[in-house]
Amino acid sequence: MALKYPITVEELGNIHGVGEGKAKKYGKDFVALIERYVEDNDIIRPDDLVVKSTGANSGLKLYIIQNVDRKLALDDIAKAKGLDMDGLLKEMEQIVYSGTKLNISYWIDDILDEDQQEEIHDYFMESESDNIKNALSEFDGEYDTEELRLMRIKFISEVAN
Repeated sequence: MALKYPITVEELGNIHGVGEGKAKKYGKDFVALIERYVEDNDIIRPDDLVVKSTGANSGLKLYIIQNVDRKLALDDIAKAKGLDMDGLLKEMEQIVYSGTKLNISYWIDDILDEDQQEEIHDYFMESESDNIKNALSEFDGEYDTEELRLMRIKFISEVAN
């Protein structure tokens, strides 16, 4: 209770050890006292710090996930949302780093053959880091940044998630 500073009977009822019955029976006086204390001492309650977002980013992520599942061309997905390929890849990286799998094999199969995919996959498997700059220098210009980022997304989806 010392951390939450409940200022309504309902908030008091959510405190561990204080049931709804106790909150209704004894709570009014306590809540009034706590509310006055919070105001007098300019205390910012944790419940007042909730940041609300519009959900625009989650809408974009959902759009990307759904359209990758439909196997749409990545450049079409990016174009539809006003992104360049770099922006789309950043969003896709955030998606897979948060634990959601993205199956982009359909796209990678069109730009890299099986041996190339295996070579990059083995690199990420043995590498201590998934840093793209390190991968670029390791392959010495054999692959471009976009190809390596796509393979990293595929690798994280398959191995880490």
